Amino acid sequence: MFSGIVEEAAQVVAIRQDKGNIHITMKCSFVNELKIDQSVSHNGVCLTVVDIENGTYTVTAIKETLERSNLGLLKVGDRVNLERSMMMNGRLDGHIVQGHVDQTAICTDVKEADGSWYYTFEYDFDKEMAKQGYITVEKGSVCVNGVSLTVVGSQNNSFKVAIIPYTHDFTNFGQIEKGTVVNLEFDIVGKYISKMMQFN
Repeated sequence: MFSGIVEEAAQVVAIRQDKGNIHITMKCSFVNELKIDQSVSHNGVCLTVVDIENGTYTVTAIKETLERSNLGLLKVGDRVNLERSMMMNGRLDGHIVQGHVDQTAICTDVKEADGSWYYTFEYDFDKEMAKQGYITVEKGSVCVNGVSLTVVGSQNNSFKVAIIPYTHDFTNFGQIEKGTVVNLEFDIVGKYISKMMQFN
């Protein structure tokens, strides 16, 4: 369980293909605090630490994960948004994020707004999935690349988010431009409500 509050945008130092999987090796400031089997969110994808060595750690993304996320597009040197799992005795600063990416979206526009930025994202809209809560709503929550954000300008297949300077500078949002593929996780509360409404 995560909150969508990114701790660090860390660097990919190695990627190794293994059949249909990839092993991603990262370098971050808290690597010495990690342990094998620990869950860490990578661009919003919950992955398990499988190796720690020489100031780096490695996670494995399997075929299912690669098909639903942007992790298969990563290259050495790319920055990835990291968040360790939420401690249950703390404040929930973002929203409830599972680390289970639903699908990807494409950035279609970036506008500077006198010190902040508006990013527009477009995703494949499926009416049946929308009935199950795979949608955005105005002023609702959405997780983009592991970042908990508030939706503005919600449409059937697109939405905007407003990014403050801190988020722009300390996550990989500063590298997102028109055409960039990002990971989406829709609000789990909305999914449950949508599912329950189908039985009324």
